[in-house]
Amino acid sequence: MPGDVLFALFGAGALAAAVLPRLVAGRPLSVPLVFLLCGMAFQAPPVPLPEVDPVADRVWVEHLTEICVIVSLMGAGLALNRPVGRRTWQAPWRLLGVAMPLTIAATGLLAWWLLDWPPAAALLLAAALAPTDPVLASEVRVGAPTESEHDEDEARFALTGEAGLNDGLAFPVVMAAVALAGSAGAGLSGEWVGEWLLVDVVYRCAVGVLAGLAVGRLLGWLFFRAERRAVRLSEHRDGFVALGATFLAYGVTELAHGYGFLAVFVTACRIRAAERDHGYHTVLHDFVEQIERLLTAGLLFALGAFVARGGLAALSWRGAAVGLLLLLAVRPLAGWVAQLGTVAGPRERVVTAFFGIRGVGSLFYLAYALGSEGFHVPAGELWAVVAFTVVASVLVHGVSAAPAVSRLDRMRAVRARRRRGGGRPGDDEVAHERI
Repeated sequence: MPGDVLFALFGAGALAAAVLPRLVAGRPLSVPLVFLLCGMAFQAPPVPLPEVDPVADRVWVEHLTEICVIVSLMGAGLALNRPVGRRTWQAPWRLLGVAMPLTIAATGLLAWWLLDWPPAAALLLAAALAPTDPVLASEVRVGAPTESEHDEDEARFALTGEAGLNDGLAFPVVMAAVALAGSAGAGLSGEWVGEWLLVDVVYRCAVGVLAGLAVGRLLGWLFFRAERRAVRLSEHRDGFVALGATFLAYGVTELAHGYGFLAVFVTACRIRAAERDHGYHTVLHDFVEQIERLLTAGLLFALGAFVARGGLAALSWRGAAVGLLLLLAVRPLAGWVAQLGTVAGPRERVVTAFFGIRGVGSLFYLAYALGSEGFHVPAGELWAVVAFTVVASVLVHGVSAAPAVSRLDRMRAVRARRRRGGGRPGDDEVAHERI
């Protein structure tokens, strides 16, 4: 019976993942929120569903969330039209270099102060909850790839670029938490800090970037420039090739002990740069987006079921306060400070700062770290705080994202029309308006 129920749920979920994005478009509702609520609702009737327990099933949670994140990173990289550069990517660089460290520091201090957790556990929580999630941020991400390099508004571009890179760049902080937990009283001595800096920060980040560039260059040649038509994959327009590119970049980099998340996003950006206006990018992106939707539906359904079965029983009011302060105060303030001096307008800065969505990446980092060391905090309590924060993010951001972004779009369109003196402005003109 459970197997039959799962088949039926999977079929219904796949069909819903195809229909829901069009039904909820522009409404104060998101697809992740719908699947989260469905997961909660299906635990009410006596349906014989298997129990979801991330503590007991940590390995499964780690690998399923891992796959979902890398698929999403490939989609994000393929969607970005703007070439990578110091000035063209000013907003993502600021969010990565300023907002992310501030968020980690503030969240770690809150966990240490409010929850009275040891430094390693507080740092792990801060690192896991720091990245803006590429999976659940579909409402505030750039759309499908286009031929223009100038039709991306600042808010969507900044959040997409940040989400693509900060999942990889949060890894060194997670590894610092693991090293601190395993130091057995060594504290901040050079017994682990020196090795962490050389290996987990310098070496693994460098390998991630270099492997991504190398794999992306190879695949760019294979897709667009191979002399034999049978080998030039863009001629055949197979979308599943995007999965091959994703897993190749990730696997090769992890074998070299680099950060695979970083490599996947860099690979996608390098493939896009190989032939920026080719229609094959749309084929690849659309296929990845479909796979991402299916994975997201399943994971959010499972998260809803976990919550409905008492997954937040270990959550204290202090843990809930840490999550809410992160979403409603820490990230918005850090995101605002990071954007001072950028080209974005004040309303665009507010949207970019507020919509630092927490999601599947946070679940992966926690599952990964708990497989390495003990953090002197019950695993159920760690899961409760992280799961609560993700659920709160899905609820708060899911309800507000579409109206906020739609309002920005309307304001840009009105201003561009006035500046043009009438008539319908082009996408480039609208995107360049600063609100």
